[in-house]
Amino acid sequence: MLIDTHSHISFKAYDKDREEVIKRTRDEGVVCIDVGTKYETSKNAVELAEKNDNIYAAIGMHPIHIKTDLMKLRMDEEEGAFAPLGEEYDREKYKNLVLADRSESGKNKIVAIGEIGLDYYYKPKTTARLEQFKELQKKVFIEQLDLASELDLPVIVHCRMAFDDLYEILKNRKNRGVIHCFTGTLEEAEKFIALGFYLGINGIIFKLDLDEVIKKTPLDKILIETDCPYLTPPLARRSPEGEGGRNEPIFVKYVAERIAELKGITFDEVASATTQNAKNLFKI
Repeated sequence: MLIDTHSHISFKAYDKDREEVIKRTRDEGVVCIDVGTKYETSKNAVELAEKNDNIYAAIGMHPIHIKTDLMKLRMDEEEGAFAPLGEEYDREKYKNLVLADRSESGKNKIVAIGEIGLDYYYKPKTTARLEQFKELQKKVFIEQLDLASELDLPVIVHCRMAFDDLYEILKNRKNRGVIHCFTGTLEEAEKFIALGFYLGINGIIFKLDLDEVIKKTPLDKILIETDCPYLTPPLARRSPEGEGGRNEPIFVKYVAERIAELKGITFDEVASATTQNAKNLFKI
């Protein structure tokens, strides 16, 4: 059994064959967490999870979707061009998704608040606008961390070019969770691990040199993920399902294989440990 702790099967990229992808996921014994990036995709993730026993959901607003007039927002065709372009964070709407899920006995398919965090990759050009931009992201991030604390849910944290600010926020809080798609240094990894966070490892390891981070991070602090439809492992591209470059949950096995290779342990050891880590964090 493998658990893909970060997928986006509810995205537009799967509109033509979503059921086939889900069937392959189930047939391969893979469980996945489908992660929302704004209210609409969060709601879609919950609906997908409720219909499939091997899928769970996370809900949250990604920093790139925060409504702002400080810069032009960018939309990803794989995700879907949803309206409105940019979203005002509405805490009660997200909270009600969780409460509705919990009210249905035996389900509890929402297992985390995410994908939330900080992203300074695309940013305003002037110093004054940049500072306003950062403060807005921090504000919305903290509001979602507070919601996670209130609901006793872990967080799935996105961070791009913002590790220092992210750490400054998290070091004074008691949230638990995972730093998704970790791309930082070993020193940064150790700082987040010391706070109790897991590192989410996915296909980015085939593009960036994260070998030292993986080798020195304890296995009990690693989660595996795909971030599908993005970050397709090279070997997956050679399979019929991977043609065209689209990732999917079954390809999480290639991430596990690479971790095993770097650590000098077996695939089964990685599969067993990361599955248990996911069960411990997300209570699944």
